[in-house]
Parts: sequence; structure tokens; C-alpha cells
Amino acid sequence: MQRREFITLLGSAAAAWPLVARAQQSQRMRRIGVLMQYTENDPDSQARRAGLEADLARLGWMIGRDLAIDYRWNNLTVIQARAAAAELLALAPDVILANTFPSVQALFAATRTVPVVFTFITLPAAQGWIESQAHPGGNMTGFTYLEPPIAGKWLDLLKEIAPRVTRVAYIFNPPAGAYAGLFYGSIEPSAARFGIETALVAVNEPADFERAIAAHAREPGGGMIINPDSFTSLHRRLIIDLAARYHLPAIYSRRFFTADGGLASYGVDDNDHFRQVASYLDRILRGEKPADMPVQQPTKFELLINKKTAEALGLGLPTTLLARADELIE
Repeated sequence: MQRREFITLLGSAAAAWPLVARAQQSQRMRRIGVLMQYTENDPDSQARRAGLEADLARLGWMIGRDLAIDYRWNNLTVIQARAAAAELLALAPDVILANTFPSVQALFAATRTVPVVFTFITLPAAQGWIESQAHPGGNMTGFTYLEPPIAGKWLDLLKEIAPRVTRVAYIFNPPAGAYAGLFYGSIEPSAARFGIETALVAVNEPADFERAIAAHAREPGGGMIINPDSFTSLHRRLIIDLAARYHLPAIYSRRFFTADGGLASYGVDDNDHFRQVASYLDRILRGEKPADMPVQQPTKFELLINKKTAEALGLGLPTTLLARADELIE
């Protein structure tokens, strides 16, 4: 080979090196860490995992080919969430998905650089996790869940279903639902209009539920609103059973309460809410910054009523209410 030809060939190869490097870089395995709320064998956990992976596949990400996903389950307390967050951060993920209040709290304390997408989170700006929903400004963005004004609708709904209610206990877990006071404040206008006495009731251990509910049931006219937090969701069977035992009408925020025997729920369509997550993970994996991605608010809400539970409580449901329901559980 002539010297000139060799130099030309060498120059062409050198020019191609950046293209090859870029191609190899774009094809490297990307990693997502996921902090899930419940245990791995929980039906909701299984459904969300399957949906997330299917949505990512539709967006061009194949697990084992160009994507790895590391899950950590049952992050219901700050201690659990901190340990799980540390494990995930040690794996150097490109982005972390967090869907509990304790998980986001733990990640905010642990990193200001690794991108985080949150979901099922209330008032992230008020917690100091983002600058604003329009301009998050840091390493976090995602999807908010419920806002405090919805609590007024819960009280209206409870009074419509159970007109004899004159006292309402708003039950929450302080570590998982630090925002509960804001929701409780939103029921006061409706409570004043109906002449309803209200109480904010904290539960810290599962045994506290029976003590609180039994005490509330000692006088007539009692009803309950259950705060949307991970602790009350985890112990939903206990809450539903106690409401039935003490003959107390209760309103919930999530459909699985009503599906499991609770009286009624009004809140975000959880499945629709979670399906949006993959699009933000995809955008971050392709180079967008959380700081520039507006936090999204829920747009789809649903009302569920359990007619069997209403009958057991001796409640006659208004036809106008039944007509408004998105789903009636027999």
C-alpha cells in the first residue's frame, strides 16, 4: 500500500471513530431504579410492574437488551425507603421512579443529581422537593396525585350517602401523610355548612385503628374519611372490617378500598395515573432534564360505590348519586 493511500485510509477511520463511539454509547445498557409502595406479590404491584414494562417496551426499551430495572418493594416507612434508596443509588441508575411519600423524602435527602420521577405524590412544592410544578428546577419531576380541596368533596359525598352523619373522624398516619392537615382543613367549610363536628385522628400503629374507630363509634352519627397515604392503604382490609364491625360509613380515596368492601371512594384513576410514568422515564433516558419537565396533575377521577356495603349499613342510595357513579359494586 502506498504511503498516501495509507494516510488517507487512516484519516477516514479516525473520522469514523466518533460515530462509532456515539453509537456504542447510545446502545449502552440504561438502568432504572424503582421504589414500589407495596410488597412484590401484591396484585397492584404486579399490575403496575407489568404495565410499566409494557409501556417502556412500546417506547423502544427492552429489558435485558438496552434496559435494566431494579425494583425495591414495600417502602412504606422512611426507614425502609432510606435503605432502599441507598441500595438503588449504589447501582448508579440513570433515573429512579418513586411512588410513595417516604420514598421521595428519602431520595430528596440522598441525592440532588440523580433524576427522580415521582408519582402518587401530594403537594411536592410545599414539601420543598421542587421549585414549582411548572418549573421543577432540580432533579425531580413527575405526577401529583390529590390536592387538598378534594377532601371537601369527600365530606359532601359522605353526607349525601349517609345523611344522618353528624360527626366525622379524619384518620391519617403522620409519617406517611404529613400533608393530612391541609386536607383536613379543606373539609371545614362543608362541615360548617352541614353542622358536622370533625376531628383529626392520628394512627401510628395498626392497633391504633381499632382504638380510634371504637372510640368514635361510641356516640351516634359517626362517619369517617380515610386519608390517602401509604399506611392507610396498606391496612385497608383492617379499616374496612372495623368500619363494618362498628357500623360506620366511611369514604376513601382509592378504588381498591371500595373493591375490597369499603362503602365508597372518589379519587384519581390509579391505573391511568401510573400509565403516564413511562413517558417521563423515556424522556429522561433520552437526555431531557427533570428541571425542565413540568409536573403533571391528574385529569381523570372516578366515583365507586359498593351497593352491598351500603345495604349492610342500612343506607338508601339516592338515584342521582347512583347515576353519577363510574362503577357500582354489587
